[in-house]
Amino acid sequence: MGSEGEITGPLLASGDSAPAAAPEAVPPWREQVTARGLAVSAVLGVLFCLITHKLNLTVGIIPSLNVAAGLLGYFLVRTWTAALERFGVVSKPFTKQENTVIQTCVVACYGLAFSGGFGSYMLAMDQRTYELIGPDYPGNRAVDVKNPSLGWMIGFMFVVSFLGLFSLVALRKVMVIDYKLTYPSGTATAMLINSFHTTTGAELADKQVRCLGKYLSISFIWNCFKWFFSGVGDSCGFDNFPSLGLAAFKNTFYFDFSPTYIGCGLICPHIVNCSTLLGAIISWGFLWPYISTKAGDWYPANLGSNDFKGLYGYKVFISVSVILGDGLYNLIKIIYATIKEILNARAKQGRLPLVQVQDGDEGSKLSAEEKHLNETFIRDSIPPWLAGSGYVGLAAISTATVPMIFPQIKWYLVLSAYVVAPLLAFCNSYGTGLTDWNLASTYGKIGLFIFASWVGQNGGVIAGLAACGVMMSIVSTAADLMQDFKTGYLTLSSPRSMFVSQLIGTALGCVIAPLTFWLYWSAFDIGNPDGAFKAPYAVIFREMSILGVEGFSALPQHCLAICSFFFIASLVINLLRDITPKNVSRFIPIPMAMAIPFYIGAYFAIDMFVGTVILFVWERVNRKECDDFSGAVASGLICGDGIWTVPSAILSILRIDPPICMYFKPSVSS
Repeated sequence: MGSEGEITGPLLASGDSAPAAAPEAVPPWREQVTARGLAVSAVLGVLFCLITHKLNLTVGIIPSLNVAAGLLGYFLVRTWTAALERFGVVSKPFTKQENTVIQTCVVACYGLAFSGGFGSYMLAMDQRTYELIGPDYPGNRAVDVKNPSLGWMIGFMFVVSFLGLFSLVALRKVMVIDYKLTYPSGTATAMLINSFHTTTGAELADKQVRCLGKYLSISFIWNCFKWFFSGVGDSCGFDNFPSLGLAAFKNTFYFDFSPTYIGCGLICPHIVNCSTLLGAIISWGFLWPYISTKAGDWYPANLGSNDFKGLYGYKVFISVSVILGDGLYNLIKIIYATIKEILNARAKQGRLPLVQVQDGDEGSKLSAEEKHLNETFIRDSIPPWLAGSGYVGLAAISTATVPMIFPQIKWYLVLSAYVVAPLLAFCNSYGTGLTDWNLASTYGKIGLFIFASWVGQNGGVIAGLAACGVMMSIVSTAADLMQDFKTGYLTLSSPRSMFVSQLIGTALGCVIAPLTFWLYWSAFDIGNPDGAFKAPYAVIFREMSILGVEGFSALPQHCLAICSFFFIASLVINLLRDITPKNVSRFIPIPMAMAIPFYIGAYFAIDMFVGTVILFVWERVNRKECDDFSGAVASGLICGDGIWTVPSAILSILRIDPPICMYFKPSVSS
């Protein structure tokens, strides 16, 4: 999630008096990867995996934590070096390249907590999800169950998680320099890191770190306070506060006092937050209440809340149709733009254009800086043969290994996934560069349907879920890699050091992500629809896989027709965003953001809207202060909420329940 604003120039943190003719010295790539940096990355990797798992198991939306990783990396290394200096130990200077490598390693690590499917496809295989759907549900068979285990989860992560790093590394120049994709989170992180490591930015950096610590403490203390009123179950406490009235509460319209999603609202651009709220109003304010009146007509009235043959089916497939419409539009747009660029390059008998540098024009200083960025980014190249051979070799290992973990998916199915995955990885990386939205789960759902249908009744459910994992891992990792390459480009970090830190971070994530998930799995009742960690996507992914096997004939009446309408509407809205003037298109909602609350609920959209209102007022009152500190405030709110999961998990393991249940119900009428 991030701003759609265009970056028109490089973001070097040089002072006004810095001479244009003196390019900044860049340390060798091997000096950018340090032992202390890797140690800090491992610590932050654990923290961010805990945060990601919590979000995955509650609402399933993961904000970009790149900025928080850069901030905390800077804070921990500064603390490390200051402590050593007290004992007379002189440390090596902490450079912005080392800071970038730490951030990259952390992102690679916690990214696997999302793409690993611990709250979606992997959890959809377990016994609890099978029982939630019910043994009487057509196509839901007891043999299609695989419960979580550290052994096979870690093994699966190792054999599928590295391919995405090799799939697009050869296109890094095209994506970052030729196309000049923004990658908002990567750009924002680079701006922050650059400001940390300049004389003019050191004072600001200290203030930002103190600000982050302040709001981290506030968020942590607030969560501690909320815990005392949360009772047992899922109906107590501030998380279920009917702030807009009990009638609105029934349709999920309430403010649940979540620091995490207020922080997300501060990070995301206004159009994203407003689009999310608009989607919540359309779905939970009008569409679902209307369809509910058709119970007994369009679908049986006695179905459970998670039955795809009832209202739940409308919620999931209408939201997926909007997501697929958005994804298809951007896929066609990207393919068209790519073909056009290639044809233009051939017509000029050249290659894809690099940034042209003309030292004699009015922008000579800017061009010289940009030239220095480009030369640094290209100098430590990663050989194409290494990328190609790495992808082929890892694909061969994975093709032979995945069927051992999931016998339901044959080797030729895994191989076919790896043939088409680089194209989808390119599309996802391009889309992430434009909007900051990582659509890995959407591409995973496409693979889920195709492979579940391909395998059929005999093992199609598990095969579809496993194929979803393969696809999600590649397209998500590739997008994260390009996002971090953008950060490295703007901080003059070597692509080699970035790639090595991605490899190390991915290896750490293959171990840390399953272990931190196991903490939640052991401490909480994961998947309980009445508990705090509902894991809503687990049921969704399993029933989608079942439907992939069974076909669409089991869907409720008019579901496909309504889905078609929303699919077309998504295409039309995207088209309007492209053809209308910029001063108009910036007010047109984003279909992808609108679709998210369709099956999650409106409450988190309200939290995010509160965050965007705070940001809007702050921008009007003091724009500079807002630009300097909004990221730190948001990161502190999100991190404090995430840190609370550790003592919360310990209290749960010790079977210590909150002492008070704050509960609301209608007053007795006369």
